[in-house]
Amino acid sequence: MRCPFCAHPESKVVDSRPSDEGSSIRRRRECLACHKRFTTYETMESLPLMVIKKDGSRQTFDKTKLLNGMIRACEKRPVAFATLEDMANEIEQVLQNDMDREIPSARIGELVMERLKKVDEVAYVRFASVYRQFKDISTFMEELNKLLAEK
Repeated sequence: MRCPFCAHPESKVVDSRPSDEGSSIRRRRECLACHKRFTTYETMESLPLMVIKKDGSRQTFDKTKLLNGMIRACEKRPVAFATLEDMANEIEQVLQNDMDREIPSARIGELVMERLKKVDEVAYVRFASVYRQFKDISTFMEELNKLLAEK
């Protein structure tokens, strides 16, 4: 590991410990030349997930975009940010475990709606209204009636 202070190519590991709930390793290192210490993180490399959009275009999966969509749906609702982060992590894990490198955006939307419905029904309806692009009030009412019927 190259030293960020003097660019010397060699360093020694002083301390290693798990980080981010065991998904990475935090290492304290000391440069063998200047003796300054710095921290590195080692994470498992994962293959990028590609999202196939409705128009057929492809883009790399971005958990931040997923989280932002859920935050927008939960605006002014009593849903903790940590809950949304956990949901985003869970959805990403489900997609990684599927072993499909290309995922239709519809699959992601369904996973989000499935989880939002359990957490906050208003946020679920907000997300569904944008995601499913309700054309008129009757489509919106159909979704609300389905939600009421499930109770």
